[in-house]
Amino acid sequence: MRHRKKFNHLSRTSAHRKAMLSNMASSLIIHKRIKTTVAKAKALRMYVEPLINKSKTDNTHSRRIVFSHLQNKEAVSELFREISEKVANRPGGYTRILKLGNRQGDAAEVCYIELVDYNENMLSETSGAAKKSTRRSRRGGKKSTAETAAPVAEAAEKAPEAAKEEPKADDAAEEKKEE
Repeated sequence: MRHRKKFNHLSRTSAHRKAMLSNMASSLIIHKRIKTTVAKAKALRMYVEPLINKSKTDNTHSRRIVFSHLQNKEAVSELFREISEKVANRPGGYTRILKLGNRQGDAAEVCYIELVDYNENMLSETSGAAKKSTRRSRRGGKKSTAETAAPVAEAAEKAPEAAKEEPKADDAAEEKKEE
C-alpha cells in the first residue's frame, strides 16, 4: 500500500528521475516556460520551487547546493542573477501550471509550466483589465424611464423609414404581377 506516500516516481528509476527533473528545471530556468505533461510538471514544481527559494540568499553555500541539483552553470547564474531579483518579495508559488488538453498521440494531459513573474502577456492583461460589469444587478431596481425611453425613441424613428421602404417593394411586386 502507498498510504501517505505523495512522491510521484513517474515510472522511472531514481537516477533517471533525478536526471530528468534536473534537465527540466534547467530548461525552465533558462526559457522561463516549458511544455510537458501534467504529472511531470507537478513533480517539477516540487523540485524547482525550493531551489528558487534557496536562490534568494546569494552566497557560496546556496550556489553550491543549487548547482548540485541542477549541474548547469548557465542555469545557476541565471537563477541567482535575474530570477532571484524578481521573486525577492514573493513568499512562494513561483511557478504556474496552465493545462492545455490532451496530446494527440497518447492522450496524455499536456500543460505549460512557467515562472509566474515572467509571463508578460498575463501580467499586462491583469494590470490593464477593467472590472467587467454584469448584465444582472444584485441591488435590484430597474433602469430609469429616461434610460429606457432613448432606445425606444430611436427605434420608433427608424420604423417609419422602414415602413416607407416596404410598400415600394410591394408596389413593384404588384406591378410585375399585373403585367
